[in-house]
Amino acid sequence: MPTLDTHQQDGFHLLWPILLLQRMLPGNEHANLELERLILAQESEHQSLTTDYRYANIFADDNPAVGWLKQCVHRSAVEYCHRAGINYAIDWSLQGWPNINRMGDYHDPHNHPHAYLSGTYYVRIPAQQPSLSTRPDVRPGCITFYDPRGAVNMTAIRDDLQIEPEFTVSPRAGMILLWPSFLMHFVHPNLCEQLRISISFNLMVKNPADYLPQQNR
Repeated sequence: MPTLDTHQQDGFHLLWPILLLQRMLPGNEHANLELERLILAQESEHQSLTTDYRYANIFADDNPAVGWLKQCVHRSAVEYCHRAGINYAIDWSLQGWPNINRMGDYHDPHNHPHAYLSGTYYVRIPAQQPSLSTRPDVRPGCITFYDPRGAVNMTAIRDDLQIEPEFTVSPRAGMILLWPSFLMHFVHPNLCEQLRISISFNLMVKNPADYLPQQNR
């Protein structure tokens, strides 16, 4: 239920924000080499690794690099929740899967049902993207997030930062992104011969009924 402004405070109120975490994880170079080796080895045994995200949970692997990333994801999620104003502990489970994008590979616009938070960690990014000066809307290797408020752009006017229809990130190896799972996003095509490797993940709240917001009666 909406929170009531019982004090009727004067001023500006920021309503319905979408919080997205973007940061570089320190000390990622050695871990990325091991994660890349592990992911390519897994793909050699299961060719549909990227599209079959329920095949296996990569965070169940006892590889030290996976353990490092798992700790980083949990710390980032705790910080995310605190920044969002959630100052109590949440019991969640973490499920992740590798993505290997070759030349022309992309992911259609989608969200992640049945999860609370979702994210991606970038293991390997092509060293240089191709120059496509004829099409400024083509953003190879990027990820774009879309405003979930349907048709809100109908009231858009120039330079109004409250109404931006999309937000695009050009990822780098070692970067982690974390966002609410309902947020629609699109992974642009990889237009390089080099691989783009990432690990996507979901955090699912255990016993979600324990965290229902208080209802105004």
